[in-house]
Amino acid sequence: MKNIRNFSIIAHIDHGKSTLADRLIQHCNMVTDREFRDQLLDSMDIERERGITIKSQTICLPYTAKDGKNYILNLVDTPGHVDFSYEVSRALASCEGALLLVDAAQGVEAQTLANLYLAMENDLDVIPVINKIDLPAADPDGVALQIEEDLGLDGELIQRCSAKTGLGVEDILEAVVKHLPPPKGDLDKPLEALIFDANYDAFRGTIISCRVVEGRIKAGDNIKFMFNDTCHKVEEVGLFQLARIPRKELVAGEVGYIIAGLKTVSDTQVGDTITLRDNPCAQALPGYQEIQPVVFSSIYPISTDDYEDLATAMEKLKLNDAALTFQKDASSALGFGFRCGFLGLLHLEVVQERLEREFDIPIILTVPSVNYYFYLADGSMIEVDNPAYFPDPGSITRTEEPYIKANILIPERYMGVVMTLCMERRGENTHYHYPMPGRIEFTCELPLAEIIYDFYDRLKSATQGYGSFDYELIDYRPSDLVKLDILVNSEKVDALSQLVHRDNARARGLNACEKLKEEIPRQMFKIAIQGAIGGNIIARTTIAALRKDVTAKCYGGDISRKRKLLEKQKAGKKRMKTVGNVDIPQRAFLAVLKSDQ
Repeated sequence: MKNIRNFSIIAHIDHGKSTLADRLIQHCNMVTDREFRDQLLDSMDIERERGITIKSQTICLPYTAKDGKNYILNLVDTPGHVDFSYEVSRALASCEGALLLVDAAQGVEAQTLANLYLAMENDLDVIPVINKIDLPAADPDGVALQIEEDLGLDGELIQRCSAKTGLGVEDILEAVVKHLPPPKGDLDKPLEALIFDANYDAFRGTIISCRVVEGRIKAGDNIKFMFNDTCHKVEEVGLFQLARIPRKELVAGEVGYIIAGLKTVSDTQVGDTITLRDNPCAQALPGYQEIQPVVFSSIYPISTDDYEDLATAMEKLKLNDAALTFQKDASSALGFGFRCGFLGLLHLEVVQERLEREFDIPIILTVPSVNYYFYLADGSMIEVDNPAYFPDPGSITRTEEPYIKANILIPERYMGVVMTLCMERRGENTHYHYPMPGRIEFTCELPLAEIIYDFYDRLKSATQGYGSFDYELIDYRPSDLVKLDILVNSEKVDALSQLVHRDNARARGLNACEKLKEEIPRQMFKIAIQGAIGGNIIARTTIAALRKDVTAKCYGGDISRKRKLLEKQKAGKKRMKTVGNVDIPQRAFLAVLKSDQ
């Protein structure tokens, strides 16, 4: 056990985690040059296309140190985006140490701090690494000073490298072996293993990723899950390398996988403890804290026949993405679906893409919303995250919405545009300081509902990609909320209803009407698209009717003949308008979500 090291790589977005993982894998001769590809551990298509990490990935590296000893290094590559911070917290719970990567040009950023705090909460030893020292704009000495002063880490431990060229990678491996502690554990104690991830294989059933804390486990053992008291027989155990490598047994301190013929997805719970049926441990390990979703949206299958398939797909996705929460939901317009909770808008997009790609189910998403508190006249308080459950406006005494504290790190020259952006989004209590020359850390309190749409995109555009943004929920504050309904041909469209602040209702309503006007095809009758609060119409656009030329066959003659035909057409259109149904295409729902303003 002295020769095992479990560590993860943590950093802000785009500071080079996956690239460094690639170099470490190559340095340990795990892959030939012919088989190598960039982002080796990112196995999903979406990750490779977007160039981001979404899932934490584990790999076991054999390494021979300079002193001749052989070590086993279990490396976990983690995501950097704030929407996937839950992945990071779970990965860190299975490690004893972490490499904290900092970009030599960008310096310490918002997620760098957030991830450092996560590592400290898990009592990990941290080695700071300055990456990208080969960049023309790199300032490794300035960044080293920042790491010592802002993060309070030991300056002598700092490693410098370029993950792109491979410079300094050997020193990082030596530092891991030298400065990170080996795992603790007793091989003779009853088995305790913590499930930190799982995924579903059509041939083998559920494949569990776990960290063995005490004891040992081998094929043929009868194991018990402490969460739901079910027992299973182990078929195979092994280590994660680029493929799954079977082993005779896994012992305390190791990270590996277990296959036990689990056919049903619901048996496995991330954070659960595995022990032996005949010799169980005294109590379960403390799992992970419950996740708090911040953005809510409903997902419906486009065809109602796909509902059962969607339910199965959601179960399998939940197994692999523990931050996703969902419950059954129904809508008069869209049928049965699921009300889902996400950690942010990027998380929502990724789940939508994975459902469509991995499970081949086309879906409709409703407008995202957050969790509001409504205090009613009878003294009760209800939580509402779905506009369908908006209480009677006459019974509401006050409403409260969640606020966040946003930390925004930007170059000094963008101060004006960022301040304007925050003021537009009802920001308050703004203040700023200079962590280093030329950079400003700007803090501001904003309603969560104002940032879930396109705040991050707008911030990136306004700061030419240099702005970094991190947030935490702080409290609920009084607000003036209304329910905005969208009516198409006088019919309410459930999926487009949204809860908004009264000041923003008209702008939001106009935007939705204009988007729908562009997307809904013209009919033989006029279509009115309206935004309404209760019975008050606050926004409207009209899609003009297609007009058939009924007078084409009248060559000359009396005008009354033409008038008679036009009057007949007018009456027909009027009748058609009362019974005509308007089909809203899927792209119209998405167009309303992606606002330009």
